[in-house]
Amino acid sequence: MQEKNVRSGAVVITGAFSYTGKYATKLLLGRGYKVRTLTNHTGRENPFSDRVEVFPYAFERPERLMQAFRGASTLINTYWVRFPRGKSTFETAVQNTRTLIAAAKGAGVRRIVHVSIANPSLQSLLGYYRGKAQLEEAVIDSGLTYAIVRPTVIFGLEDILINNIAWFVRHFPVFAIPGDGRYAVRPIFVEDMARLMVEAAGQEENTLCDAVGPETFTFEELVRLIAAKVSRPVRIVRVPAHLAYLCTRLTGLVMRDTVLTWEEYKGLMSNLLAPQGPPTGETRLSQWLSENREQIGRRYASEVARHYGGPSMRVPAHEVGIRKVGVRT
Repeated sequence: MQEKNVRSGAVVITGAFSYTGKYATKLLLGRGYKVRTLTNHTGRENPFSDRVEVFPYAFERPERLMQAFRGASTLINTYWVRFPRGKSTFETAVQNTRTLIAAAKGAGVRRIVHVSIANPSLQSLLGYYRGKAQLEEAVIDSGLTYAIVRPTVIFGLEDILINNIAWFVRHFPVFAIPGDGRYAVRPIFVEDMARLMVEAAGQEENTLCDAVGPETFTFEELVRLIAAKVSRPVRIVRVPAHLAYLCTRLTGLVMRDTVLTWEEYKGLMSNLLAPQGPPTGETRLSQWLSENREQIGRRYASEVARHYGGPSMRVPAHEVGIRKVGVRT
């Protein structure tokens, strides 16, 4: 498919300094796009210097939010919350995203690339998946041309899930798996995910695709693979989901983090992270683990510290692994 001529207008990407966002931004700049970003962290160091204009989220002032979109042709939206924290809830994230879409449309943006999640559903009992489905509906009803990208687990050197599994394996001889461990995941490499987002920005037709890699693992296979790659023997113990969740809650208290939420357990164990269909990513997790075995799991990667600050944030981003069950970018 041919890219449309959008390089005369800017692309606004939410979270250009975040995990997936920074890879997509690097690709956008490399392809000649003018790039702006919306972020909650305007004070953070800008790794792209003056090549990326920085604007704050201003959901309470849509007219100010629209300033970021003046002269822009495309919005790449990764904004979401992984779990409720304080005033940040799934409901507020849905409302904020609706405001974002309306501001983009009001300023003349013509296309939106929206990062969703695999298997969203308006009928889901899980707020994460229900909220994502509501936003897909909002994107489709917006009147803009759109591409919806549905990732599963995104792995890379700033990933959280893969890295922290490796961290647990490196530090403990026993790894507790909730349930039977037979539920599956289809992880995708962060650079493959970024490519899907950027290529979608340059197209005109409405599309919806699952972002999945070429390999599928049961969760137990995934843990055993990581243990083998970091050369650590591990004893797998299957435990009831509520007990595994209690263990991660206790670990979270010690690490001042949210390791996994109950919704993430439910989504994982319901096989929501293994949609059917051909792969859209090329990089094999098994090969990537072999190439990065010395780096993954060396330090615990804290989601809370990364987004909210705190003493657990002790490691430069390039040293650790990000992504969690359920996708957040």
